[in-house]
Amino acid sequence: QVQLVESGGGLVQPGGSLRLSCAASGSFLSINSMGWYRQAPGKQRELVVSITNSGNTNYVDFVKGRFTISRDNAQNTVYLQMNSLKPEDTDVYYCYARFLQRNGLFNTYWGQGTQVTVSS
Repeated sequence: QVQLVESGGGLVQPGGSLRLSCAASGSFLSINSMGWYRQAPGKQRELVVSITNSGNTNYVDFVKGRFTISRDNAQNTVYLQMNSLKPEDTDVYYCYARFLQRNGLFNTYWGQGTQVTVSS
């Protein structure tokens, strides 16, 4: 059983910062990529940023220069530092991780989602 637990969302004023965390636990051989998606009500989930196990990152344009992803492989944890937040960043943020399972197959799991609200 693999589990991803997110923390760190909340309410922040425009221009403020938040740091999201996502910790993986359970039985698996390794974690390939990790990252964050976000989803607004009635819309599809969209990629925000991903990071490979070697540290290669892929940011979408609307967060470049404002968000920073990092990863602690020893703790199986991924972080998202969000700076210069804008009202349009308001969404539910979901972390994901692509695991190499003990059966030799890859599978992707999702966190429970954490609400980020940017408002004055």
